[in-house]
Amino acid sequence: MTEPAPPRLAVVIPCFNEAANVAPMVERLDAALAGIAWEAIFVDDDSPDGTAARAKAIAARDPRVRCIRRIGRRGLASACVEGILSTAAPYVAVIDGDLQHDETILPQMLALLEADQAEVVIGSRNVEGGAMGEGLSPIRRLVSDGGAALANAALPVKVADPMSGFFALPRALFDELAPRLTATGFKILLDVLLSAGRPLRVAEIPYTFRAREAGESKLDAAVLLEFGGLLADKAMGGIVPLRFMAFALVGGIGVLVHLMVLGLLYGLGPLSFPAAQWSATFVAMTANFLLNNRITYRDRRLRGAALPRGLVLFYLVCGIGAAANVGIAGLLVRDGLVNWGLAGGAGALLTVVWNYAVSSTLVWRPR
Repeated sequence: MTEPAPPRLAVVIPCFNEAANVAPMVERLDAALAGIAWEAIFVDDDSPDGTAARAKAIAARDPRVRCIRRIGRRGLASACVEGILSTAAPYVAVIDGDLQHDETILPQMLALLEADQAEVVIGSRNVEGGAMGEGLSPIRRLVSDGGAALANAALPVKVADPMSGFFALPRALFDELAPRLTATGFKILLDVLLSAGRPLRVAEIPYTFRAREAGESKLDAAVLLEFGGLLADKAMGGIVPLRFMAFALVGGIGVLVHLMVLGLLYGLGPLSFPAAQWSATFVAMTANFLLNNRITYRDRRLRGAALPRGLVLFYLVCGIGAAANVGIAGLLVRDGLVNWGLAGGAGALLTVVWNYAVSSTLVWRPR
């Protein structure tokens, strides 16, 4: 029996709830990569729709297909990292599992890499010949355009489509960059380009972004916040954890909510300062919980029955910080050291570090 040739190209496919797209993806790769030794690596974040089972059923018949099922780990970027690091193929490509990327340009991408004409080859919707097609809703188009503007302000090399999730590069280059990657959020291409420490040689191949045929999009405007956090993380050299920066940003929004409610209830309203401070604290805590669940802990998001339980736990663990908040702010106001606005803000800010520590370990604990 002839042993199959080792793959020249590994195609990494991060997945969540893409069961209906697994078989069509394999069929399309088989047609697009005819004559090229390839392997497909589906990296599934424990999808409840049976994505991993579909991929493994195909893998049982086709040795070119593999599946990594991740338990307790979420996120497209980290899934890509895990998938790429699992292969021995000399070249790797990342493609979304929703069939919106045009797999027929993969041979062109591989040819440019093998000829050393580029270090990173990007499937681009924004160069001549490429198009968004019908694949982007107005919100996703806003996310894409806004992210591209933010990215190109920071990148050492200008890229027409830095928000692309469809790209290829030599595995050896990725192995070199992997320890420096932030590996959070939905977009790993920017992470790769920023982590190199030098301008990488980039080529872009046009393609038309397709409409999704099955399943639902996981992208929304919150991706822009993750994108901004990634840029801040790289600018600060990774000194401050990206998740803490997001938590602090949400905390800053909570401070504004706190002060607005405090102003209405105490500055303009009839309540005493302690009563108004407690009320403002409760409203701000609720706003912080919802925003953190949507943004900071997106990869551990609480859903269904876990959401109200998490909210109650958030109230309890943050109650200690809130008690310190009210006590310190009340003391400052009573002694006339500062006005109510500064006192309320100082009391709220003092709880940020405490709330982050307990929230990460108790409310949104790793699963």
